[in-house]
Amino acid sequence: MCPHQTRHGREREDLIVHLVGSVPLPDTETVLRSVCEAVGPYLIRIPDGETGIRKTWIKFLQDVLAENPAIEVAKDVPPFKFVQWDGKLIREIARLRLKPDAKPDPHSFNTGYAAMAIQSWGVFERLQAAGVIPSHVKFQVSLPTPTAPIYNNMLPADRPKLLPALTQHFVGEVDRIVAAIPSDRLAVQWDVCQEVLAWEGYYDQGPVDFRTETMDVLTTLGNAVPASVDLGYHLCYGSPADEHLVQPKDAALMVEMANAILAGVTRPVQFLHLPVPKDRRDDGYFAPLEKLRLGPETELYLGLIHHNDGAGDRARLAAARRHTRVDGIATECGMARGDPARLPALLAAHAHAAAEGRPQ
Repeated sequence: MCPHQTRHGREREDLIVHLVGSVPLPDTETVLRSVCEAVGPYLIRIPDGETGIRKTWIKFLQDVLAENPAIEVAKDVPPFKFVQWDGKLIREIARLRLKPDAKPDPHSFNTGYAAMAIQSWGVFERLQAAGVIPSHVKFQVSLPTPTAPIYNNMLPADRPKLLPALTQHFVGEVDRIVAAIPSDRLAVQWDVCQEVLAWEGYYDQGPVDFRTETMDVLTTLGNAVPASVDLGYHLCYGSPADEHLVQPKDAALMVEMANAILAGVTRPVQFLHLPVPKDRRDDGYFAPLEKLRLGPETELYLGLIHHNDGAGDRARLAAARRHTRVDGIATECGMARGDPARLPALLAAHAHAAAEGRPQ
């Protein structure tokens, strides 16, 4: 079989293993060493595992927003019921609102994403210099969009009032990351979850149409990443209890959103990641991928690896390939919300699928 030539300047016969973000291990160094040992030959980017306060992804941002001088808790409004696809209540989230006449300042938010990324980069750089991390592998910074905490926490009427300021804050975090980490060794992945859920009707409508509001943010964020840095988008249906908040009918809505991103972002997008539910091996789920308008510079990674289901992994990959090219494989979302005991088997499943599922 002919090797698959990638944009990374090396020939590859195997699929890429893409790690979405979170890994259920105690610290960055343990994450980097563990994933390199398990799937190192198939990696081109590695995240830091989103350990510490990011283990539950954006839950800590509730406090970041609530402590902002322009924001207050809406004690007179019932909390938002955060439920998954089967109606199970994950948690209730207190609603927030802007204080009367308040104008949020982008510089007043302390999300800490740049500081955490720069700290993890120091560990990554040390381990790469020591040969633990392959020399061609880039450091991946996975970031939530500003839409995520706003849709989860803010009253719908106040979303448009806060979104520009928080978007500017996240652009500033990217600027700080890029200033500290060499561009040719860096990748930025935007985690697109609440936008997908909004398009599926999960959230109450606010003053601005969901599609207009979310696409404006997603294109702004993509264009904020310098062209010298790898850029990717992870589309997601949520996994706070290691299960989706909404079960997708098929891949059509994600294809629509991905095509809008690719059309709106003026710089190259290096990769897209789309989830595949465990029970979907049917052509009906994957057929919309035929309409995905991927250019030669954009790789497609599918989150079709599931715990202890090697036969299913192969069936999902085969079904997907009947409708699109597949450049890499991954889990549906980050792995930190699942049982940590599953991690070794999950990483082994990635390695097996990458080696066996050579590009065709």
